[in-house]
Amino acid sequence: MVAPLVAVTGPQRGAFGPRFLVAQVLRLYGARPIQVRPSDVDALPDFDAVVVTGGHDVQPVLYGAEPEVHPKYDPERDELEKRVIHKALAEHRPLLGICRGAQLLNVCLGGTLVQDLRLHRRKTSHRRTILPLKTLDVVPGTLLLKLLGQGAQRINSLHNQAIDRLGRGLHIAGRDHDGIVQAVEDPAYGYLLGVQWHPEFLLYRRSQRHLFRALIASIKKPALG
Repeated sequence: MVAPLVAVTGPQRGAFGPRFLVAQVLRLYGARPIQVRPSDVDALPDFDAVVVTGGHDVQPVLYGAEPEVHPKYDPERDELEKRVIHKALAEHRPLLGICRGAQLLNVCLGGTLVQDLRLHRRKTSHRRTILPLKTLDVVPGTLLLKLLGQGAQRINSLHNQAIDRLGRGLHIAGRDHDGIVQAVEDPAYGYLLGVQWHPEFLLYRRSQRHLFRALIASIKKPALG
């Protein structure tokens, strides 16, 4: 049986650690990862599923907003990943968006983002760390709950932006204790999931590996709807 091909997006340079970890867990579950970079924008490979990884903030112009902060942007990567996301949606391919990947998925579906979370935190810290120090409250009846299991989950936090107005078809699947959206999904799609944390840094937790295992498993299943 031919291993399914999973596109793993990222910047032109750098981010070796996250992309390596994502590739390793995809191989663990029988997939063949292919790295896709901004230089590939005009020659996208065919793929069976996609993981849109984390990185710089999404440009506000993409959702019709003025910049409220001045972080680093990567316009070339934004353009690449927009095309990858739209290709995946058009072909109904399973998709996992991680951090900025979840944010860009939301934007591609017509949603908007909160640009600076510091003003929205009351109960939780704005500290950025790969350690699972933040609590995730998972919404009952969601795909995310099936994957992670019952009870509050511990997650990490490396982001300054977050999902604000939801894109078309997306439902909230998890929040933190400040009510900030931590996960979205489309229950009618099959496997279309965006998570605000970085599960690739938590692969020692079986529940986090389930996000990738289910992505691969869904390739072999017909989509719902």
